[in-house]
Amino acid sequence: MLESVLALASAGVAQAVVTRPGSAYRVERLKQAGIPVTWARFDRYLPWGTRRALLHAIGAFQPDVIQYWMGRAGEFAPAAYRARSVAWYGGYYKLARFRNCDWHVGLTRDLLRHIRDQGVAENRCAIIHTYADFEGQAAADRAGLATPSDAPVALALARLHERKGLDTLLDATSKVPGLYLWIAGEGPLEADLKARCTRLGLDDRVRFLGWRNDRGALLAASTLVAFPSRYEPFGTVTVDAWAASRPLVATDAVGPAAYVVDGVNGLLVRKDDADALANAMRRVIEEPGLAESLVAGGRASHAATFTREAFVRDSLALYARVAKGG
Repeated sequence: MLESVLALASAGVAQAVVTRPGSAYRVERLKQAGIPVTWARFDRYLPWGTRRALLHAIGAFQPDVIQYWMGRAGEFAPAAYRARSVAWYGGYYKLARFRNCDWHVGLTRDLLRHIRDQGVAENRCAIIHTYADFEGQAAADRAGLATPSDAPVALALARLHERKGLDTLLDATSKVPGLYLWIAGEGPLEADLKARCTRLGLDDRVRFLGWRNDRGALLAASTLVAFPSRYEPFGTVTVDAWAASRPLVATDAVGPAAYVVDGVNGLLVRKDDADALANAMRRVIEEPGLAESLVAGGRASHAATFTREAFVRDSLALYARVAKGG
C-alpha cells in the first residue's frame, strides 16, 4: 500500500489515509509526502471505533474515490459511499469482504478472473499491476551482515510462514556449497526455521534479518532472488527482482507462474522440490551468461507492465471512471 499511495502522491493525487497503528516508518513516509493519517484498529470484533474513524475521515476529506487496500479494510466500508468505493484484491478474497464496494481491482489477470467469476460486471472491475522502482539504491554493507564480499548471496523477501516455502529454501541452500542466504521478514515460523537452519549446519551461511525497510539495498547487494512460495496469488517479489536487475528463481505457485517465463525472465521450478531449487540457484551462479540473460528478460517484463508510470496511468484511468459513476 505504501509505495502505491506515495506514487499517486507524486503524481499530484490528494489523499488521506486511515491505517492501523504500529508502523512508525510507514507513517513517517506518509507524513513526509504531506498525506494526513488517521488511526483505526480495523478490529472486526470491536468495529465501532473503526467505523467512526472512517466516517470522520470521509466527512473531513470529502474524497471522490475511496480505496480499500485490503480485505480487512473492505469489511468496514460504509454502505452510504458504495458508489465511490474501490476494492483492491491482493489475494483471492471473497466478494463478501467488499460488499459495500461497487468497483473491484485485481493485481493479476487471474485475480481479475476471480473477481468476475464471483459475479462482478466487467465494467466494474479492472486490472492494475503493482510496481517497483529501485533506481539509484546503494547496496547494503555485506560486512555488516557477516557475509563475505565475494560470496554468492540468495535473498528471500518473505513472511516467515508455511506458505512461503522457506523450509524448502533452507534445504536447497544446504545443497549449494558456499551460497549465503539472507531471509528478510518476520512471522510465526521464525523459531522453527532457525532450528532447521541449525540442524542443516547452515548457521554460518544463513542470516535472518527480521523486518526490513531497505529492500532496495538488500537487492543491490544480493546475487539472486529466491522466491520459493507454495502459495502466492501474485508476489511482488517477482517485480522487485526485475526492477532491481537481479536474476529470479521462483517456484510454480500460481502468481509467479503466470508471469515468469522459465529461462527468459527467471527460472521456474516445482514447489517443494529442494533439489530443483538448488540446481536452479547453482545454474544462476555458475552458468556463463545465464544471470545476465535473466536480468535482461526481467527488465523487459518490468518495463512493459510493472513501472510506476503504468501503475499511476491505470489507477488514474479507473479513478476517472469511478468519479463519473461508470
